[in-house]
Amino acid sequence: MRNSARVAVICLLVFGALALAETSGAQHPPISQEIAKAYGLDSWDQIEAIRYTFNIDLPGIKLSRSWIWEPKTGSVSFDGKDKTGKALKVTYLRSQLGTQDAVVKEEVDPAWNNDQYWLIYPLHQYWDASAKVEDAGKQKLPLGAGTAEKVVVAYPAEVGGYTPGDTWTLFVGPDKIVKEFVYHRGGSMKPTVVTTTWAGNKKAGPLLISTDHRGTADGKPARIFFTDVAVKVTGSDAWVEAK
Repeated sequence: MRNSARVAVICLLVFGALALAETSGAQHPPISQEIAKAYGLDSWDQIEAIRYTFNIDLPGIKLSRSWIWEPKTGSVSFDGKDKTGKALKVTYLRSQLGTQDAVVKEEVDPAWNNDQYWLIYPLHQYWDASAKVEDAGKQKLPLGAGTAEKVVVAYPAEVGGYTPGDTWTLFVGPDKIVKEFVYHRGGSMKPTVVTTTWAGNKKAGPLLISTDHRGTADGKPARIFFTDVAVKVTGSDAWVEAK
């Protein structure tokens, strides 16, 4: 996917907005699957819909975007604002993205891609066959005290994504739950380094969701967090809220 100033603005430093891929069986080390399983990999086929609001709190920037995503049908519903600040609500099928107007194709869908990566990245690091995953062993945590298993997920510069060449580094506890992470943006855009916690863990049906990420973006205080997280599972029309 192409880079553009508009994509960079709507995704607010982009934060690793990559092409969605759900392909398992990649040549990843065992810890990759172990992490994914800890976050609900084996129950993903039960997920009919996910509801969540993605929030950013940076110096001078506060943003909320609400979504309902149906992974099996590819339906995405957005409730938020466009790049001019005007309220916008839209529902579309990702399989028919080419028929949508420019706002959906160039603003809404890149934002959805970005936000759902933050929501379920422990699954993506296993699904994404193009990524190179390395188990780098025990390392000091970048923010907190102590050590954790360092897992480096590097995306190739020539394949997909809004910023090819991104690297996500996860610091994982003995239970295979992510404790902290560091993101380096690749590609030709201005380099960005984001270091945050991976906390506020809640269960939404069979999925484990980390709802709170606090740290820094390019050395400035940053918080990325989720509210109103819920799922619908196969056989029920009721939303199961994250607790």
